Amino acid sequence: MVKEVTIYFDKPMDFTPENIRPLNGITGLYFIFSKSIDINYPFDVSKLLYIGMSEKKTNSIGSRLIGHYDGKSKNAGLSNYRKAESLLFTYINFEMLRSVWEFKIEDLESYFLLDFVDKYGVYPICNNKTSSEILKNELITSFRINWEYFK
Repeated sequence: MVKEVTIYFDKPMDFTPENIRPLNGITGLYFIFSKSIDINYPFDVSKLLYIGMSEKKTNSIGSRLIGHYDGKSKNAGLSNYRKAESLLFTYINFEMLRSVWEFKIEDLESYFLLDFVDKYGVYPICNNKTSSEILKNELITSFRINWEYFK
């Protein structure tokens, strides 16, 4: 039997080093989005630019986000959106989902990416990789993701 879990996102934070630093050592998913620019995806409009993950405490959400902030991640899309306007971010601590998600964090990121593709028609505009084959696994958890948060 599949258990459905609804995902609600925490309040958005300004994409600044002061807000990012406290996330050092935390693993999970993070979401970077625009304050005001609506992206016209094929099926709907969203401000979401990027879904990322941190699988190790040594390469935590904090260090990944700082890499995106200062351009070391070499994601030109995120760097250019940040030049155009202030960005926001939110995150999901992987520890909070361990009791309902039996796979790796990479698979969780794939789940979110594929769910976004299902609802919006393509990957978030600044994601430049495809997801793995998570949906070939037999899932015991189904997430209802509140993508409306990014509108």
